[in-house]
Amino acid sequence: MKNIMPNNGQFAMPELPYEALGNAISKETLSFHHGKHLKAYVDNLNKLLPGSGLEGLSLQEVVRRSEGAIFNNAGQVLNHTMYFEQFSPAPHAMSEAMKGLLERYFGSVEAFKKEFEQKGATLFGSGWVWLSADKEGKLVITQQKNAENPVTLGLTPLLTFDVWEHAYYLDYQNRRADYLVALWQIVDWQMVEDRM
Repeated sequence: MKNIMPNNGQFAMPELPYEALGNAISKETLSFHHGKHLKAYVDNLNKLLPGSGLEGLSLQEVVRRSEGAIFNNAGQVLNHTMYFEQFSPAPHAMSEAMKGLLERYFGSVEAFKKEFEQKGATLFGSGWVWLSADKEGKLVITQQKNAENPVTLGLTPLLTFDVWEHAYYLDYQNRRADYLVALWQIVDWQMVEDRM
């Protein structure tokens, strides 16, 4: 995972390399989710950082070291940046190496997806479901509430699905499980592997 650094003390709004993501995520949802929700987190973080003692640190370090409002906004900027950059309307398929890792730690790719979806669907309230690697390279699935990110647990985050309602409600209403299943068709596995 590359470090996300501020430019002149400010974190930039990440650009979207696409306008829509097929049947998985509509242009309208992206407009609200990226253009309004993520923008608010970026703007709030940039207002909160001056005088915090966290200026000049990478986004990941801000998440590791902060608490309260700075943590909430920095976490959401990091989480959303990783979420949006891992998707593509023409994604790279999973490599044999990645397939082998998923089979090693979860039994099969299908078993991994089922567990990932189940943890996303059963997370109470708002948050994120993550695939991460620990220091030994073991793959684990975690549920993180609100703005939490696996970096605070010493893990390397590889893949995430956002289960805050704003991520799916315009397209799926209350059908969170359907949204989670639909996201597999747009995951760019090359990006996931590059984070390892």
